Amino acid sequence: MDKEPLTISGLEKLKKELVFLKEKKRPEIVTLISEARSHGDLKENAEYHAAKEQQSLNEGRIQEVEDIIARANVIDVTKLTNDGKVVFGSTVYLQNLDTNEKIDYKLVGKDEADLKKKLIYFKSPIGKGLIGKNKNDLVEISTPAGQKNFEIIDVKYV
Repeated sequence: MDKEPLTISGLEKLKKELVFLKEKKRPEIVTLISEARSHGDLKENAEYHAAKEQQSLNEGRIQEVEDIIARANVIDVTKLTNDGKVVFGSTVYLQNLDTNEKIDYKLVGKDEADLKKKLIYFKSPIGKGLIGKNKNDLVEISTPAGQKNFEIIDVKYV
């Protein structure tokens, strides 16, 4: 059972999701099932089958979240000495040398990754290309969209 690295905010988000799934969504689904049951014949009852499917998906997600939390290796980068090295949980400020665009990413675990929020999975091509590098390094990364060249402008442990 591998430990799953998580940031503190990632762990909090998962705990909130678990509470929601167990305390809000689970009872809602139970209500839907009992309502659908009251409509009679279960063989041809689409509402019943849809509710049972929803229940199955919800229970599966509950198990998945509980498993991630159980395996969580919570990493608090604010407690690490920042020597400019890119590590899990750090925020990396980059300059794309091909487009001159500046961008920043926070390297996070799989369940936290959200590109719209600039949270990238540390095992993604860009994440793997950055881990272990240092401030001021020039980095060439192979991505599905082709080669990208970056300069690491800054690394923050926030």
